[in-house]
Amino acid sequence: MTEQDFEYEFDDEYSRAEERHARKEKPKFGVLYEDERIIVFDKGSGISSIPERYIKGISLKEIAEEKHGRLWTVHRIDKDTSGVIVYARDAEAHKSLNDQFEHRQTKKLYAAVLEGELPGDEVPVDIPIAQDTQRPGMMRPTARGKESVTIFRVRERFTGFTYAEAEPVTGRMHQIRVHAKAIGFPLLIDPLYGNRREFLLSSIKRKFKDYGRDEKPLIDRLTLHAERLTITHPGTGETMTFEAPLPKEFKALLTQLRKVVAKKPLPG
Repeated sequence: MTEQDFEYEFDDEYSRAEERHARKEKPKFGVLYEDERIIVFDKGSGISSIPERYIKGISLKEIAEEKHGRLWTVHRIDKDTSGVIVYARDAEAHKSLNDQFEHRQTKKLYAAVLEGELPGDEVPVDIPIAQDTQRPGMMRPTARGKESVTIFRVRERFTGFTYAEAEPVTGRMHQIRVHAKAIGFPLLIDPLYGNRREFLLSSIKRKFKDYGRDEKPLIDRLTLHAERLTITHPGTGETMTFEAPLPKEFKALLTQLRKVVAKKPLPG
């Protein structure tokens, strides 16, 4: 599925300033695995998987190609989602991996923090989604959309929140985010489909004190992390699983939820 193209005009000086700022602020990423056929990264939140239309040189693919040579795009994860992403290093590997994703022969697992307490330990969601014609760049549930299936599994419940894993069986744009909202449990932080852009510790801790300073958000990024990806290596045929550890801001959020709003066992 491809995103709709848009036409904008930018002042040249403004565009150059934006590009300089973007290059200066480009987020970090690390290599999880590489060989002559594939390379796997742990992408940080805030960096695009592929080149953006009007700001060049700051996507993960572009930056990585400066060091690792030409790469072929296989799949994408949202700009504000962190975690595992794989690129091919030759055309044959690209075709093999594309076929695997197209025929659902890969397995993806995401870590997610949701608003609300998800009922049931496993919640399958089978809701077709399509592009939202009223809001360009967004998706929406609709019976006329493409088949979309996500399985949510509870890892921990807190008072008012859920730490879950999400397994997208299909691979539609924004699928996990749309499905989470559709069942009434949006991502804790999601500017497009959720209720918050940031999460403050004071929102759950009554006696929070910051001694007169402006309170900094505990987390202000999408609470979605591509934690694990399993593929068949295009050269060896070996089944390989790659994992990206939870980012520090994700860990900090979970630490505070465990301290402040942990679910207490019922008496008796």
